[in-house]
Amino acid sequence: MSLRDRIQADLADAMRTRDETRKSTLRMLLSAIKNAEIRTPPAGATDEELARMAELPPLVLDDAAVLALIQKQIKQRKESIEQFAKAGRQDLVEKESAEVAVLESYLPQQASRDEIEAAARRVIAETGASSPRDLGKVMPVLTREFAGRADGRTINDVVRSLLAG
Repeated sequence: MSLRDRIQADLADAMRTRDETRKSTLRMLLSAIKNAEIRTPPAGATDEELARMAELPPLVLDDAAVLALIQKQIKQRKESIEQFAKAGRQDLVEKESAEVAVLESYLPQQASRDEIEAAARRVIAETGASSPRDLGKVMPVLTREFAGRADGRTINDVVRSLLAG
């Protein structure tokens, strides 16, 4: 069962159990997935290009793309939580936090900082990186390795601390 199918099935369960938070969160997630699958023609596309695009099969996101989309949704909600907390809107902080919990249930087991650090040391040795300027050699490898399992900011912090020090 694909991740998208699992989300769809969980939405049906949430509707049956009348879990409003889960239902609304999953509906927004499925909407974001459908929006990502829409092929948008480039500005100024000719009639011929539009006809060619119409003949293409519809896009279907794979599990990796859906995971990336879920991570993006989580990041947006965490940013909203910060803003709502600053504004003193605890009701909205709680709502967004509940949505984050629902979304995080679809992510794989998150990597520990120690696990990220061990992998970063290995990749630094493999690539011969020696200074913060070599960040570009290390980050792409680690972001692929920890896709869906670690936040890019955390990976970046670990790599920067290892290369600086």
